[in-house]
Amino acid sequence: MVAILSGAGVSTDSGIGDYRGPRGLWRRDPEAEKLVTYAYYMADPEIRRRSWRMRLDGPVLRARPNAAHTAVAELDRAPGFAVRVLTQNVDGLHQMAGMPDRKVLELHGTARAVVCTGCGARSPMEEALERVAAGEDDPACRVCGSVLKSATVMFGERLDPEVLGRAVEIARACEVFVAVGSSLRVQPAASLAGVAAGHGARLVVVNAEPTPYDALADEVVREPIGTALPALLRRLRGGS
Repeated sequence: MVAILSGAGVSTDSGIGDYRGPRGLWRRDPEAEKLVTYAYYMADPEIRRRSWRMRLDGPVLRARPNAAHTAVAELDRAPGFAVRVLTQNVDGLHQMAGMPDRKVLELHGTARAVVCTGCGARSPMEEALERVAAGEDDPACRVCGSVLKSATVMFGERLDPEVLGRAVEIARACEVFVAVGSSLRVQPAASLAGVAAGHGARLVVVNAEPTPYDALADEVVREPIGTALPALLRRLRGGS
């Protein structure tokens, strides 16, 4: 089995900026982190209004898969390969590129849905954004009236333990673990690289900046992801 842990760097070629890189959002605007921090979001209606405007104006729902996403889906379709994607991204681009839902674990949730913080009702993000565009700057749940949020794991929230447990099982079982486009600094997702290496997997890190797991890696690639990942996965398939 090949496990691929994908971080924000995988989606930058699709027009979705990263957060922690040299030109990442948190470095350019440290205050923006509050927009995705649960305590601030729940306590401050103005933070919620800014968050909804960020989603409405942002690139996520307009983005399309790039060469890296396509290469992963192609590897999954290659004879003799079992692929599982463990993604820190919330954009759904792996699935849009052709990866089946059941083979993608969204560790940090999805930006393509909203969830009620009161009753737990879920609905498509597009519906909520239509309400924002029509003038509702902080749309409430239509079921119970409570605060709505994107179905992502905000700072201050725990990862779904069932999803994380499945990810750990995959990391333990895989023969190859590719960590691509991730700083490998956000826990517990980053620790999956160490779990895989500790259970005998070949660890490959593809990232522009150094990561805490580089010393454990069998191979470290610093080339641009859009070309490096397709080339790496072709090598796994035995291609040129």
